[in-house]
Amino acid sequence: MPATSVASRTPEVIHLSPADNVCVAVQPLKAGQQLTVAGRTFAVEGLIKMGHKLAVAPIKKGAPVVKYGETIGFAAEAIEPGQWVHIHNVLAPLFERQYEYATEIPADPTPITDRTFQGYRRADGRVGTRNYIAIISNVNCSASVSKYIAARFDKSILAKFPNVDGVLPLVHKGGCGMQFGGDDHEQLNRTLAGFAEHPNVAAYVLIGLGCETASLPYLVDSRHLIEIKGLGGETIPTSGSNRAPVLVMQDLGGTQKTVDEGLRRIHELLPRVNAVRRETVPASEVVLGLNCGGSDGNSGITANPALGVASDMLVAAGGTTVLAETSETYGCEQLLTKRSRTREVGERLVERIRWWEKYAAMFGARLDNNPSTGNKEGGLTTIYEKSLGAMAKAGTTALNDVVLYGERIKSRGFVFMDTPGFDPVSVTGLVAGGCNVVCFTTGRGSCFGCKPTPSIKIATNTPMYERMIDDMDLDAGVILSQGTPLAEVGKQIFDLVLEVASGKKTKSELHGIGEEEFAPWSIGPTL
Repeated sequence: MPATSVASRTPEVIHLSPADNVCVAVQPLKAGQQLTVAGRTFAVEGLIKMGHKLAVAPIKKGAPVVKYGETIGFAAEAIEPGQWVHIHNVLAPLFERQYEYATEIPADPTPITDRTFQGYRRADGRVGTRNYIAIISNVNCSASVSKYIAARFDKSILAKFPNVDGVLPLVHKGGCGMQFGGDDHEQLNRTLAGFAEHPNVAAYVLIGLGCETASLPYLVDSRHLIEIKGLGGETIPTSGSNRAPVLVMQDLGGTQKTVDEGLRRIHELLPRVNAVRRETVPASEVVLGLNCGGSDGNSGITANPALGVASDMLVAAGGTTVLAETSETYGCEQLLTKRSRTREVGERLVERIRWWEKYAAMFGARLDNNPSTGNKEGGLTTIYEKSLGAMAKAGTTALNDVVLYGERIKSRGFVFMDTPGFDPVSVTGLVAGGCNVVCFTTGRGSCFGCKPTPSIKIATNTPMYERMIDDMDLDAGVILSQGTPLAEVGKQIFDLVLEVASGKKTKSELHGIGEEEFAPWSIGPTL
């Protein structure tokens, strides 16, 4: 329970679980300030910033530091009540975790059957929340041409095509210098195909140089990109062909000729894409990507659990919610395996954790080399603490599936996708998998977006929300600053997801953010 100031009645600290031997500062605390928490009265030793922890009971050297009712680290020295608890006196060594599979499967939530949104129904049955034409480069060698086509496209023309959200260049730094058919190549293929086939992309053009390892013919054939995107059950013809639209610079005669041909293709596609209309569809068609960036000590108290409430509501409505960032689930994955729908689902998650341990070791890195500098400044001390807070975004429902990076999401309910923690790379994988809306929580402040999928940014604390109001879509900090119930904020997020799915622009969309954040994950060596 929060400790409150007699004078202001505003929360000073919050004690999250009776088992916790730390509490979290809801506002800056001064040296000598008297607090009563969990039946103990003590004085604060030194300045404690908002979001940071202080001890509420004596913690012996080597004893667990407990937050959320779980171990987040071990005391490097004896810590007394009122003392600051952070990286200077907490260690996060690896400790053995016991895995149980499908032992605590949650009951399915009470169904929500009356929620809808206005979306674009595609020929494959999926539903889009946006209606883009994409220019997809398979290799860095064609990236400039892809950007030139988008830059030279006269955007004023879109006034005649109000149902087209834009012409989107998707370029990256890879595509060659890799093993043909290897893991890196196949992962890039999955990602590029995922964007080409994405329900928020109505039509697309693929552009390559011609001699790259990640060849366009292999992409088209291996990922079955034979027919161009269907709109309302029909196929868009391009130059009389039903094959995926492919432009190869070496075949067309170089830069300018490819730009000219690309522009011609875009103009050919515009009227057909504009002919698509939004229609009423059930909330079950939302595939919601969950991500966090610039987290702080409030993330696991406000925005993330509130998003967890919204996630549970979406699952109750028959939709899909997708947690990612494997490296920021590390140390808490045993909590997810218990709620896995089957043993096999839980084992797939552990297999990905083991893969990450080996992958990091190849480069002399460790998965517990986290949180980031900004996270620590915001009050997060160890990867275990960060992971516990991050995992709250997924709510409380059963884990139904674990998928690879960029893999098509086919299961409904709560799904986990294996991605890094780096935001652009992580969300690129989520979007490639089919997420048509993203919720992005942040405590330090993030200006993130990832076209073609709208990104809703949720602030964990009110001061940052007010400071960065032009970039934040919702303030979950009111849970602490105003005492708004967690469930109420969760419902606000759920309602906002459906509004955005129906076409409401997010702050990042209004700024035009989202093109540079296309960042496919490269896992292999550059040869």
